[in-house]
Amino acid sequence: MLGRGGSGKSTLSHRLGIVTGLPVVELDTLFWNASLSPLSKEVWSKRQSDVACQDTWIMDGDLGPYDVLAPRLARADTVLILDTPLAVCLWRAMRRGRQRIDFWAWVLRWGWEYRPQILVAVDAHAADAELVILSSASDVDRFLARFGDDR
Repeated sequence: MLGRGGSGKSTLSHRLGIVTGLPVVELDTLFWNASLSPLSKEVWSKRQSDVACQDTWIMDGDLGPYDVLAPRLARADTVLILDTPLAVCLWRAMRRGRQRIDFWAWVLRWGWEYRPQILVAVDAHAADAELVILSSASDVDRFLARFGDDR
Protein backbone atom coordinates (compact mmCIF):
# COMPACT_ATOMS: atom_id res chain seq x y z
CA MET A 1 0.00 0.00 0.00
CA LEU A 2 1.42 3.31 -1.09
CA GLY A 3 0.51 6.95 -0.57
CA ARG A 4 1.78 10.14 0.98
CA GLY A 5 2.15 10.56 4.72
CA GLY A 6 -1.21 11.02 6.40
CA SER A 7 -3.13 9.37 3.55
CA GLY A 8 -4.50 6.59 5.76
CA LYS A 9 -2.20 3.71 4.75
CA SER A 10 -1.80 2.31 8.26
CA THR A 11 -5.50 2.57 9.09
CA LEU A 12 -6.52 0.88 5.84
CA SER A 13 -3.83 -1.79 6.20
CA HIS A 14 -5.08 -2.61 9.69
CA ARG A 15 -8.70 -2.82 8.55
CA LEU A 16 -7.74 -4.86 5.49
CA GLY A 17 -5.69 -7.22 7.63
CA ILE A 18 -8.70 -7.81 9.87
CA VAL A 19 -11.16 -8.53 7.05
CA THR A 20 -8.77 -10.69 5.00
CA GLY A 21 -6.84 -12.38 7.80
CA LEU A 22 -3.58 -11.49 6.03
CA PRO A 23 -0.55 -10.39 8.05
CA VAL A 24 0.24 -6.67 7.90
CA VAL A 25 3.86 -5.62 7.57
CA GLU A 26 4.56 -2.02 8.60
CA LEU A 27 7.50 -0.99 6.45
CA ASP A 28 8.35 1.98 8.68
CA THR A 29 9.27 -0.44 11.47
CA LEU A 30 11.61 -2.35 9.13
CA PHE A 31 13.20 0.75 7.63
CA TRP A 32 13.74 3.34 10.35
CA ASN A 33 16.01 2.79 13.33
CA ALA A 34 15.87 4.64 16.66
CA SER A 35 17.99 7.51 15.32
CA LEU A 36 15.80 7.77 12.17
CA SER A 37 18.77 7.18 9.88
CA PRO A 38 17.75 5.82 6.47
CA LEU A 39 18.96 2.39 5.38
CA SER A 40 21.07 2.03 2.28
CA LYS A 41 19.10 1.10 -0.85
CA GLU A 42 20.90 -2.28 -0.93
CA VAL A 43 19.98 -3.18 2.66
CA TRP A 44 16.41 -1.94 2.15
CA SER A 45 16.00 -4.01 -1.03
CA LYS A 46 17.24 -7.14 0.74
CA ARG A 47 15.02 -6.56 3.78
CA GLN A 48 11.93 -6.17 1.58
CA SER A 49 12.83 -9.20 -0.54
CA ASP A 50 13.07 -11.30 2.62
CA VAL A 51 9.59 -10.20 3.74
CA ALA A 52 8.05 -10.44 0.27
CA CYS A 53 9.09 -14.11 0.04
CA GLN A 54 6.25 -14.94 2.45
CA ASP A 55 3.16 -16.44 0.81
CA THR A 56 0.77 -13.69 1.92
CA TRP A 57 1.13 -10.17 3.24
CA ILE A 58 -0.12 -6.63 3.20
CA MET A 59 2.79 -4.21 3.11
CA ASP A 60 1.98 -0.81 4.53
CA GLY A 61 4.39 1.93 3.62
CA ASP A 62 5.71 4.50 1.24
CA LEU A 63 9.17 5.80 2.03
CA GLY A 64 9.31 8.39 -0.73
CA PRO A 65 12.87 9.31 -1.66
CA TYR A 66 14.28 6.42 0.39
CA ASP A 67 12.08 3.72 -1.08
CA VAL A 68 12.98 0.89 -3.41
CA LEU A 69 9.70 -0.45 -4.81
CA ALA A 70 10.78 -3.30 -7.09
CA PRO A 71 11.26 -6.05 -4.44
CA ARG A 72 7.71 -5.82 -3.14
CA LEU A 73 5.99 -4.85 -6.38
CA ALA A 74 7.46 -7.89 -8.14
CA ARG A 75 5.59 -10.18 -5.70
CA ALA A 76 2.39 -8.15 -5.32
CA ASP A 77 -0.93 -9.36 -6.70
CA THR A 78 -2.63 -6.07 -5.78
CA VAL A 79 -1.20 -2.58 -5.45
CA LEU A 80 -3.21 -0.05 -3.47
CA ILE A 81 -2.43 3.63 -3.83
CA LEU A 82 -4.07 6.07 -1.48
CA ASP A 83 -4.31 9.34 -3.36
CA THR A 84 -5.84 11.26 -0.48
CA PRO A 85 -6.09 15.06 -0.91
CA LEU A 86 -3.06 16.98 0.28
CA ALA A 87 -5.00 19.09 2.81
CA VAL A 88 -6.32 15.95 4.52
CA CYS A 89 -2.83 14.42 4.65
CA LEU A 90 -1.29 17.59 6.06
CA TRP A 91 -3.94 17.81 8.78
CA ARG A 92 -3.51 14.17 9.78
CA ALA A 93 0.29 14.41 9.75
CA MET A 94 0.27 17.58 11.87
CA ARG A 95 -1.93 15.84 14.45
CA ARG A 96 0.71 13.09 14.77
CA GLY A 97 3.31 15.51 16.05
CA ARG A 98 6.78 16.57 15.04
CA GLN A 99 8.27 15.16 11.86
CA ARG A 100 11.58 15.50 10.06
CA ILE A 101 11.83 18.17 7.36
CA ASP A 102 12.31 15.51 4.66
CA PHE A 103 8.95 14.04 5.69
CA TRP A 104 7.18 17.35 5.02
CA ALA A 105 9.00 17.78 1.71
CA TRP A 106 7.87 14.29 0.67
CA VAL A 107 4.26 14.95 1.71
CA LEU A 108 4.16 18.19 -0.25
CA ARG A 109 5.84 16.77 -3.38
CA TRP A 110 4.18 13.33 -3.40
CA GLY A 111 1.41 14.15 -5.88
CA TRP A 112 3.55 15.63 -8.62
CA GLU A 113 6.85 13.83 -8.01
CA TYR A 114 6.44 10.49 -6.21
CA ARG A 115 2.99 9.42 -7.43
CA PRO A 116 4.14 9.40 -11.11
CA GLN A 117 7.28 7.47 -10.11
CA ILE A 118 5.15 4.91 -8.29
CA LEU A 119 2.91 4.43 -11.33
CA VAL A 120 5.95 3.87 -13.56
CA ALA A 121 7.34 1.35 -11.05
CA VAL A 122 4.00 -0.47 -10.88
CA ASP A 123 3.93 -0.70 -14.66
CA ALA A 124 7.51 -1.99 -14.74
CA HIS A 125 7.42 -4.43 -11.80
CA ALA A 126 3.76 -5.31 -11.18
CA ALA A 127 2.11 -5.16 -14.59
CA ASP A 128 -0.04 -8.21 -13.80
CA ALA A 129 -1.13 -6.94 -10.38
CA GLU A 130 -4.48 -5.29 -9.84
CA LEU A 131 -3.91 -1.55 -9.39
CA VAL A 132 -6.43 0.15 -7.11
CA ILE A 133 -6.29 3.90 -6.57
CA LEU A 134 -8.42 5.21 -3.72
CA SER A 135 -8.97 8.96 -3.44
CA SER A 136 -11.62 9.33 -0.76
CA ALA A 137 -13.09 7.73 2.34
CA SER A 138 -16.00 6.45 0.25
CA ASP A 139 -13.53 4.81 -2.17
CA VAL A 140 -11.91 3.07 0.80
CA ASP A 141 -15.29 1.91 2.13
CA ARG A 142 -16.31 0.53 -1.29
CA PHE A 143 -12.99 -1.29 -1.57
CA LEU A 144 -13.31 -2.85 1.91
CA ALA A 145 -16.89 -3.89 1.12
CA ARG A 146 -15.39 -6.32 -1.41
CA PHE A 147 -14.12 -8.25 1.62
CA GLY A 148 -17.24 -8.03 3.71
CA ASP A 149 -16.27 -4.92 5.71
CA ASP A 150 -19.36 -2.74 5.39
CA ARG A 151 -18.79 -0.24 8.18
